[in-house]
Amino acid sequence: MVLQVPEAFSFGQNIGYLARSANECLYRIEDGFVYKAIETDGRTAVMQVGESPDGGLQLRLLGAGDYADGNGGERLLEAAGAYVREWFDLERDLSPFYRLAGTDPLLREPASKFYGLRLMGIPDLFEALCWGIIGQQINLAFAYTLKRRLVEAFGRPVDQDGHHHWLFPTPERIASLQIADLEPLRMTVKKCEYLISVAEAVASGVLSKQGLVDEGSLKGAEKRLTAMRGIGPWTANYAIMRCLRLPDAFPIDDVGLHNAIKHQLGMERKPTKSELLELSRGWSGWEAYATFYLWKLLY
Repeated sequence: MVLQVPEAFSFGQNIGYLARSANECLYRIEDGFVYKAIETDGRTAVMQVGESPDGGLQLRLLGAGDYADGNGGERLLEAAGAYVREWFDLERDLSPFYRLAGTDPLLREPASKFYGLRLMGIPDLFEALCWGIIGQQINLAFAYTLKRRLVEAFGRPVDQDGHHHWLFPTPERIASLQIADLEPLRMTVKKCEYLISVAEAVASGVLSKQGLVDEGSLKGAEKRLTAMRGIGPWTANYAIMRCLRLPDAFPIDDVGLHNAIKHQLGMERKPTKSELLELSRGWSGWEAYATFYLWKLLY
């Protein structure tokens, strides 16, 4: 399958973002391709995503030959195509963002330097919330370590060409655990409690991606999420920008954002919240992309 991409798209920029940590466990990058496991209707395969000769994205499914009979393979390929479109945010027109970035002193440099970068998503709500909870109040390197421990302990591997390609743990699997089951991962007790609580909510249907979309607004989705134990405004906005893909989501309390702005302005201290609100006034409707591009300056 070849997926068409918008004009403001650079596979190189996006694969550069995906390669930011050698400790990533949910996909691997090799020879210009991204490999990631996918599951639908109980069937699994490994997606191989790369640049097609015409500049689009070429998607192949490895290990899907077992589903050649019937239409199982076709459904798996359709699901993979939908996943990649959402993962790479291919339906988004970024021209309004680039217009505002061109006149913004903070965004002008990253928008030019990383032109074609999309806000890489986490299409699965449970995974996005777990990643947000895991990353609370720790550095990025340790967050990747904790995620790997969680995935390798409770996820499922899909083997292809001698590689393990991990599927993220299901909410049902995590909901079935006790705090003691998560202790070997070396997470705080609070984070273990939060992960199990969110897993229970998602597994039971109390919390769902469609339910958040049906709230109809950023504020509605944020209010629904922050009613959950362990999810504050930062985690809620992080999940909304990465999963629901609302461009006005704004994790304003993010330490990485503060450090990027401090670096951009040559400040000796991090900006205050009132300063951040003033600096971001021109980002209205594109706060998520502004944050993402500023994050990219840090690595």
